[in-house]
Amino acid sequence: MPLTIEVWLVKLARMGQPGQLAYGWTELHFKLPTSGLFRNNSIRSETVLLNINDFGAKGDGFTDATKISGTIFAPQDPMVWDGSDVHKWLYFHGVKHLTLEGGGIIDGMGHQWWAQSCKRNESNPCTHAPTAITFHKCKNLKVRNVTLVNSQQMHMAFTNCMHVAASRLTIIAPADSPNTDGIHISASTHVELKDVTIGTGDDCVSIVNNSSRIRINNIVCGPGHGISLGKSNTYAEVQDVVVNGAILFDTENGVRIKTWQGGSGFARKITFQDIWMYNVSNPIIIDQYYCDSRAPCLNQTSAVIIDSISFRGIRGTSATKEAIVLLCSESHPCKRLYMEDILLVSLSGIAKSLCLEAYGASLGLILLPSCISSDETIIRHDDKSNSNKLVER
Repeated sequence: MPLTIEVWLVKLARMGQPGQLAYGWTELHFKLPTSGLFRNNSIRSETVLLNINDFGAKGDGFTDATKISGTIFAPQDPMVWDGSDVHKWLYFHGVKHLTLEGGGIIDGMGHQWWAQSCKRNESNPCTHAPTAITFHKCKNLKVRNVTLVNSQQMHMAFTNCMHVAASRLTIIAPADSPNTDGIHISASTHVELKDVTIGTGDDCVSIVNNSSRIRINNIVCGPGHGISLGKSNTYAEVQDVVVNGAILFDTENGVRIKTWQGGSGFARKITFQDIWMYNVSNPIIIDQYYCDSRAPCLNQTSAVIIDSISFRGIRGTSATKEAIVLLCSESHPCKRLYMEDILLVSLSGIAKSLCLEAYGASLGLILLPSCISSDETIIRHDDKSNSNKLVER
């Protein structure tokens, strides 16, 4: 069978006024690929309809659904997706006032997908793989008490969503599983993540493409690539983001803002505070020269503007000497950077900081030398040969 369902815990929130029906949201639609055991090219996909009423739910405006727990398994064979949308496995589109509450497990069975990834073997073609669960254009969404493991690629994505509250989530995949981001937020606003534990082979949380009003509280991340914002080489806006309270261990990065050269837009009003790092390779990093490509990326003058970024109360150990790396665009320097109470020590020697075109202020207790230049000293040169040089301290 392409999907084994041992009944997954789903809770239907009360909706509507007393005495009214639940506006049809008593049914969950999962679009699934066809079976890999009995392949038929004339049948490209099928829709499995799960009626929650069969499990005791009542859309009467009064009753919460009865709790039912278990596991959803994805098909193991990637060939099952032939002819179907390879980006999706479980997909919710345009749902309002949905509460998805767990206790069960969503297992992406991603091992065969990872084995054929170009990140594992450069001789393989670089192709997409499904996101385990996607919420697209959903409003007033609640997701809580759900465990996701071994997704084919990203585990959970919120795209074009508004007013999302996700809490008490557990997301687990091996450290060497490629592109298995924990939670991906794109073009969404008013999103809150709280009490989340993530250990994967990529970003624990990634925020991209016109997202705003994001709040992340009490997150444990490791292993993985840390908490990342940005990556676009086109126009994008990310603003009003607060990460408050986090523990990161054995990650490739801590808190990171990354952008491609040639992009446009901005990342601004972003705060990282009260964060503990343990054996993190790049605890604080801004990289406007990000390049995730087999071929070298060409230098370009256009860049995403980075403005008003704060790092407060960040403590712990760096796995590298350069605990702070701020590599900003020479044509669009980082402005209004702020650091306060940065207590980072290196496990491989004296901790250092490295800056390029990074301007702002440093206050409070900072153990390692700050290389941020004062905002008042920003000098814009038309001649690149006269631009400010790399600063290492």
